[in-house]
Amino acid sequence: MADLVEKLAALGVEDPAGKAAKLLGYRDALLEKNKFINLTAITDPEEFIERHFIDSMAPLGHAFYENASRVADLGTGGGFPGVPLAVCSPDKEFVLIDSLAKRLAVIDELCEELGITNVRTVHGRAEDVGRMKEYREAFDLCVSRAVADLSVLAEYCIPLVRIGGSFCAYKSYPVGEELERAGKAIRLLGGGAAGIPYVVQGSSEKAHCLVVIGKAAHTSGKYPRRAGTPSSKPIK
Repeated sequence: MADLVEKLAALGVEDPAGKAAKLLGYRDALLEKNKFINLTAITDPEEFIERHFIDSMAPLGHAFYENASRVADLGTGGGFPGVPLAVCSPDKEFVLIDSLAKRLAVIDELCEELGITNVRTVHGRAEDVGRMKEYREAFDLCVSRAVADLSVLAEYCIPLVRIGGSFCAYKSYPVGEELERAGKAIRLLGGGAAGIPYVVQGSSEKAHCLVVIGKAAHTSGKYPRRAGTPSSKPIK
């Protein structure tokens, strides 16, 4: 626990000991649930801290994150990056979106047990949630560690972001060619200039970098397209 406390303190997280205890409680409970439902492929407790907790916290301290009050996590899976960010930022509201209800049920249960009160979950496909009035252009920030090409993720996520907000994708490094391929999709969906990717603290060949894209204009009502289309026919 001491190592995690030190890492949280280095990131400027308030009450690092209290938040480390909550995060480790989430890890231990999630790994127990993982025996019955697929929530994570990372089962080593120490690797879990690096690959899920520290990696998820990469946005901390950056203006696009610190200035956001309402955050969506698209394709949250076992709750990453949404739950670690929510624990570190209790003043922000987090909406975790996933297409698998069983995963979200686990997140709801663990957050209630651990007193993580600034998280709620939404079950649905990204293409459908992005068209719902309650969520369309309703967030200051949308984050995603989902495994998909950036042009596909952009169609899933940018419709959720208000003008002036940001979309932040966690991507494997290097990301230059993928970012270039996604340029047309980003522009069509209302995204502004993509931020320069930067490597997550604690960088290794397994670490993500972040691609930050500002929302400059309203997303056309044509997007996102119907379920399955963005992944089968990415915008090019």
